[in-house]
Amino acid sequence: MIKAELIKRSPLRILEKSTHGGVTAGQVGIIASRKGVGKTACLVHIATDRLLQGKHVIHVSFAGRTDHIITWYEDIFREIAKKRNLESAMDIHDDLIKHRVIMNFSLDGVPVEKVLTSLRAMIEEGSFAADLIIIDGFDFYVQTAEDLAKIKAFAAELGVSVWLSASLRGDDPLYDSRGVPFALKAFEGEADVIVTLAPVADFIRLSLVKDHERQIQENLHLKLDTKSLLIVEE
Repeated sequence: MIKAELIKRSPLRILEKSTHGGVTAGQVGIIASRKGVGKTACLVHIATDRLLQGKHVIHVSFAGRTDHIITWYEDIFREIAKKRNLESAMDIHDDLIKHRVIMNFSLDGVPVEKVLTSLRAMIEEGSFAADLIIIDGFDFYVQTAEDLAKIKAFAAELGVSVWLSASLRGDDPLYDSRGVPFALKAFEGEADVIVTLAPVADFIRLSLVKDHERQIQENLHLKLDTKSLLIVEE
């Protein structure tokens, strides 16, 4: 399969259609679930889809090391290439790497302003014209709605889209009657799109609980395949 066809047939087009264009420049999307359910896999698949479109991606990680993030990108690309019989896969792979930057921060006590300052330096002074910023591991139990508002204002100013992950803690119930995580209630006004992940049988279901101004609970008919770790159609 040629790259253009792969992009057109990606299941992420369903996500974009369901969310009236997806998370565009100046907007913020959140993927939420308990720890270990598949948020990073989803974020990396979204980022890889953008990279395949020739876009530039910055992946912000709060993990102690970045090598496992690189491994995620390698594994996700390999699965996409294998599943779709992608032509000239290695040439495309090498080109994607040039359009991706991984930035690492210590999670403890790092103010949002410091992260945004570093991102601005990379984009403006480092001449890396990012289209998408992934923030993997944003702590919604420590940060505030004001912090997310700063991220959204930054995204609008620089014309980038932002996807974040939210690891949910505590005992059930985790969600309100619409399926919105209680941990995200204070942030709902700043989020344009919220997607939740939930284990169902042998896969992980993606549900849409906020689509811009629509507050809904909708099965996207997308799932995270637990073997390939790709987002696929149910």
